[in-house]
Amino acid sequence: MSVKKLRRFTKVLLITLNIIVALSLILGCYGSYFDPRKYWFTGFFTLASFYFLLILIGFILFWLFVKRIMVFIGIIAIALSWNPLKEVVPIRKSPDFNVTKDPSGLRVMSWNVEHFDILEHKSHPERKQEMIATINEQEPDVACFQEMVASDQFSAAINYLPDFVSRLGMYDYNYTFNPKLDFDSKHHFGIIIFSKYPIINKQTVAYPPKDYNSTFQFADIVKNDDTFRVFNIHLQSLKFSNENRKYIEDPSIKDERDFEESKSVAAKFKTGFLKRKIQSERIREAVDQSPYPAIVCGDFNDVPNSYAYKTIGKGMKNVFSEKGAGIGRTFYGISPTLRIDNIFVDPRFDVQQYVRIKKKLSDHFPIIADLKYIK
Repeated sequence: MSVKKLRRFTKVLLITLNIIVALSLILGCYGSYFDPRKYWFTGFFTLASFYFLLILIGFILFWLFVKRIMVFIGIIAIALSWNPLKEVVPIRKSPDFNVTKDPSGLRVMSWNVEHFDILEHKSHPERKQEMIATINEQEPDVACFQEMVASDQFSAAINYLPDFVSRLGMYDYNYTFNPKLDFDSKHHFGIIIFSKYPIINKQTVAYPPKDYNSTFQFADIVKNDDTFRVFNIHLQSLKFSNENRKYIEDPSIKDERDFEESKSVAAKFKTGFLKRKIQSERIREAVDQSPYPAIVCGDFNDVPNSYAYKTIGKGMKNVFSEKGAGIGRTFYGISPTLRIDNIFVDPRFDVQQYVRIKKKLSDHFPIIADLKYIK
């Protein structure tokens, strides 16, 4: 092949790759419009949308020095994806968080506490104390925890629920769990809403097979003359094994075992996309039926612009989109772009401030928002 033909081939290849990446970015940003039952694979594009953006920016910089007209491939794709991209990466300076609360506001925390470190309580007893201290430092009025492991019966249990109540100064709560799925003989495994204000109604909503992810809860909380309905959810996780995680970190196919591992990872992604579709629609239905302004907290196990994210957040404000900045990852495993924990609020709330506590005390970072209800 002559040098001229090789250059032409390389040029065509790069333009083709640029177009593919541009279309992938657009598909990823608008993945929420595709029904996961028919187009479940679009979930992969949504997960990778930030990486497609980075590659596209790389192409734009490359074409600036080689053939400037080609920069419009990336520019047009980014322009078409601009509104969804602002949901993924808000472009603003990260504001300071004032720990001192506005007495007229409501401070809400959401955190996947990863069992409250019960598995390592002997080797790292200080971690649980640090987690409680972190919560108390932020002084939330309402705290929604996922993967909450606690005992409401055995005072000698490692995570005794009345002890949490006392130490957090949150004397009303709604703890949801299925006894058939208990963590051990003394501890339950579930989700919990703590509140410094009275809870006048506590509900658990469970659908067959009534496992952890097909169950969510809400509590009607009264502050002064206002009542709010707070939802706590944990959508379908991917349930990756250690082998799955190793493969994701090094996704090479060297032998038949690696090939089987790749199929296992893909199958778990597909299952997650499909189950989160169903779960998110059920939660959305419950939010629509709320007689009070709703607040939805939880571990979505999915990224912005996903079907689940958009379904639950329809017509609501996302506190990170309102006041957050940058990527805002909330899960520090697997990928640096996973903002999978969210707080959505009724549009009648003014989001005054938001913060993500960057302490590695569980595999998720806690997120906090100050809200003010505008009547």
